[in-house]
Amino acid sequence: MSNSTSVVEELLTAIPQLRPSLYFKTSLTALSHAMEDHVLAGAEGSLVIASFQQERFYLQEANRYLRIAEITDQVYVLSAQGTSFTSRSDNYETIAFAADDALTHEWHLVVMGENYNACLICRERTPVPTTSDGPSLDQTRRFEGIWTQDRYVSQRAAAILLDRIAQYRPDIADKTAIAKQRYLDPHLQPSSRLDNSSGPDPFTQRLVTYLQAGQYKLLKAYKAIAAQERRERLVNSMTAVIRQSLDATEIFEQAVTELGHALDVCRCLIYPCSANEATVTIEHQHLKESVDSLLGETWPLATNPLFDYVQDAKETVAIADTHDPESPFRYELDGIAPLLERWQIQSWLLVPLTYQGRLVGMIELHHCQPQPYDWTEDDKALVDAIATHLSVAIIQAEAYANLQDLNQQLEALDRTRGNLIAITGHELRTPLSTIQVCLESLSTEPDMPAELRQIMLQSALDDAERMRKLVQDFLTLSRLESGRVEWNLESLSIQECIDLALSSMHASQDATKTPTVKVKLPKQVPLVRADGEWLVEVLAKLLDNAQKFTPATGKITIQVTRSSPTHLQVTISDTGRGIEPSRLNAVFDRFYQEEGALRRTTGGTGLGLAMCRQIVEGLGGTIWAESAGKNKGSQFHFTVPIAQGKVDGRRSRSSEIKPKQPATMPGNPSVLIDD
Repeated sequence: MSNSTSVVEELLTAIPQLRPSLYFKTSLTALSHAMEDHVLAGAEGSLVIASFQQERFYLQEANRYLRIAEITDQVYVLSAQGTSFTSRSDNYETIAFAADDALTHEWHLVVMGENYNACLICRERTPVPTTSDGPSLDQTRRFEGIWTQDRYVSQRAAAILLDRIAQYRPDIADKTAIAKQRYLDPHLQPSSRLDNSSGPDPFTQRLVTYLQAGQYKLLKAYKAIAAQERRERLVNSMTAVIRQSLDATEIFEQAVTELGHALDVCRCLIYPCSANEATVTIEHQHLKESVDSLLGETWPLATNPLFDYVQDAKETVAIADTHDPESPFRYELDGIAPLLERWQIQSWLLVPLTYQGRLVGMIELHHCQPQPYDWTEDDKALVDAIATHLSVAIIQAEAYANLQDLNQQLEALDRTRGNLIAITGHELRTPLSTIQVCLESLSTEPDMPAELRQIMLQSALDDAERMRKLVQDFLTLSRLESGRVEWNLESLSIQECIDLALSSMHASQDATKTPTVKVKLPKQVPLVRADGEWLVEVLAKLLDNAQKFTPATGKITIQVTRSSPTHLQVTISDTGRGIEPSRLNAVFDRFYQEEGALRRTTGGTGLGLAMCRQIVEGLGGTIWAESAGKNKGSQFHFTVPIAQGKVDGRRSRSSEIKPKQPATMPGNPSVLIDD
């Protein structure tokens, strides 16, 4: 049989003046033994009613009740039904109740005699800890109820329990009726003052007081030990993860899960950040059910006054109630009220991750239930311990990432060194050999014809010039990459720069037929803000590059457009051999050669486009290449800043003009200039 009604509630309802007190298990054990000892020490028969929550608790006291049963025949013991505990009449009456009965959460003992009366009616306030990852807290179990030696209260408690026993075991109803007749006075009235005092037994009262004080200290010690153990376990777990991996993502995932479970929060966030970041994307989160997820959301930092405070103070901020008008962070919270409302943040804990005074990340803990949560010192200490390890983990991950970048740079440097050796071997050795052969021929053949002598001298001079340009390119690129160039910025006409680049290209041509060059300029072209010498250099090198890879029957186009309110865009396109799309980003690398350093059919060092990128970026623009693939031509684009408020007033020529070609340079390209 099962009864869901609490005996404690029934007694408090019958006597509303009673006020329950809080007792530890140790105190109840001492009180129970003291009450039982009164029966064992006396010669008179007494009514004894004891209720145990479980069979195992009864078995610990079974021998005492055998001795009590030798003194009195009115002994009733209640307990949850078990293998050795059933309802029966033996030395005393045993009453078994079901596992879902309210008595499984209660502790009762009533003693009624001629000269001694006492009752202990309690129910457990918190469940028995069942986890095995902390110290046993069985002795710190807490109960709430009544302990008194008041006869009226003891009689009412006995009556309630006897009625309950009669329900469970109707077969002993006659015996319980005798107990009521013998020990309960129906005419007894309550005293003018009902309380839970011990009456005439000050020694027992003092003993309970000492026990209660000791149990409070023990509970506090247990809590401190449990908090320390929890902190050490979590720190050890984080240390193990950090030792096994330098991946910050893996470390954060482990930390956010462990910390969220340890503190049982609604939401736990961990994210790397710096003091100058405006927002972060939440990628690591622990979440309780029914709480909105922040995963993948953009979390504001620059517009969050509370974040500003944390990064300035570099200290933990704990807010029990974000809606408290008396909160010391009321000003900061008012500025993010929509954020609090949107994500239902009731209690907030922010712990900065710092390394040598630098902010590297943040831990946030949220409670989203309607009731505020007061963050304890243990909570803060636990999160602080984890924060220290996570800060180191972030720095280690950054160092590892930097090391990987450095390794990649070293690999690129090694490739560059190999390319440099190949190019110098090809580009320097060939002209040197030519110069050497020419000079040796001139030296050993004094009777060489004048025409042949002139050819020999010209060949030597041409190859010497080729070597000079190669060395000059090396020195120029070195200056650009090291930042030693002083830019002389001024307002320039882009058309004049194009004209100068075309003139430079004309002067460097031989007698070979070259592709036609067409220039497309708008009628009104703003002046640009640039260094004229370097801008012409970019145009010349891009034109030279287009000419190298475009057949004589092809076409090169120079087009100027206004790509944005602040920049002009110059595009040099050709109909040549084109570039594979997968290599478009690599063409601006140093020593890049589409055909390979030693197999190419065109001259050059592979430094021209690298120099163009350095110059354009130094002037405040960007450069990129486009191509549909092999034999489909290519387009090189770069931007240059506009000189604000200034426009080139010259109108472009609308007629097609084919300039005269000098007799010494019959291979000059045709130039078409239109609107």
